[in-house]
Amino acid sequence: MYIEPFGVELWMNEWETRCEFNLAETCVQSMTVAELLAVTGHSDADLSDLLSMKLTYGDIEGSQRLRTAITKLYERQSTDNIVITHGTIGANMLIHKTLVEANDRVVAVVPTYQQHYSIPSSIGADVKRLKLREEHGFLPDLDELKELTTAGTRLIALTNPNNPTGALIERAMLEEIVNIARDADAWILCDEVYRGTDQHGNGFTESIADLYEKGISTASTSKAFALAGLRLGWIAGPADLLEKVALHRDYDTISVGMIDDHFATLAIENSDSVLERSHAITRTNLSSLSSWVDQEPRIDWVKPRSGTTALLKYDLEMTSRDFCLALLKATGVMFTPGSVLDMEGHVRVGYANDPAILNEGLARVSDFLAQLSG
Repeated sequence: MYIEPFGVELWMNEWETRCEFNLAETCVQSMTVAELLAVTGHSDADLSDLLSMKLTYGDIEGSQRLRTAITKLYERQSTDNIVITHGTIGANMLIHKTLVEANDRVVAVVPTYQQHYSIPSSIGADVKRLKLREEHGFLPDLDELKELTTAGTRLIALTNPNNPTGALIERAMLEEIVNIARDADAWILCDEVYRGTDQHGNGFTESIADLYEKGISTASTSKAFALAGLRLGWIAGPADLLEKVALHRDYDTISVGMIDDHFATLAIENSDSVLERSHAITRTNLSSLSSWVDQEPRIDWVKPRSGTTALLKYDLEMTSRDFCLALLKATGVMFTPGSVLDMEGHVRVGYANDPAILNEGLARVSDFLAQLSG
């Protein structure tokens, strides 16, 4: 089976260990085990819980305790509606493999994580891309979505909050998207890996799984929960769909690691404390990034309302890849070129890392831009 090379992952694999200031990172600054214990009100003594853990296969669907904790992140989901996966990347793969067949109509809202159009394309689906536009605040044009979502459409795939723009679809628009999907009898797959990082309130926008009987939420501990190293995600959706997902999951998962399950449970059971840390980082850093953009004449954007990434438009006569490579060579700062996101003329910046790294990295970018302008 042929599948398109994964542009973002190829770029990250090539450069993220070779840069000095990684402003391409999309996760909230990752926690150590010690930090996780402290944030959740535990201590090193609690590691003794692991000593008696027999390192066999864990619960196939994920532990009951973990799935119960995850239900608290939703309004209408029970443990029967949750299955644990290897990250959101595993969750997305399982949904596409379960639902999509050759010639099915799939509407992918782009830019997005490449899984959501390359996987269905590799299956032979009829993939239609709805491109987000700056003049609409990088929110979907609902008239265009309705036109693309013809009767019998199998799936609408989107990310909310959006990667890479940080645009946020709020409840009213989500309900309009649900109505369009329902009229076509289509499923909605909403990659909600950045859910919990809204810039206001508790950080949570409504989940598509709570709004639509054929709505599927995928998420993980990687972004908002700052625990990417656990490689633990989940699917929230109708129980009868998850029974079909399980048939595919048996071939590539069996179970997630028991230690991963343990630490993910600890984090999600204490989600208020963990997300308070994440909000302090993302909200402070976005303010810093916003001030930087305001004083850079060659940089423009639509300011993110959620997530951990922003899409910056630059005013330079060079491709985004050439720009990012020149920046790396001159400053050690790593951005992600828009070309790997089908957004040429832009770069993606991650702003949820260590504030000192963000601020020093941006200062170096300013020097780089000044030299180009000089």
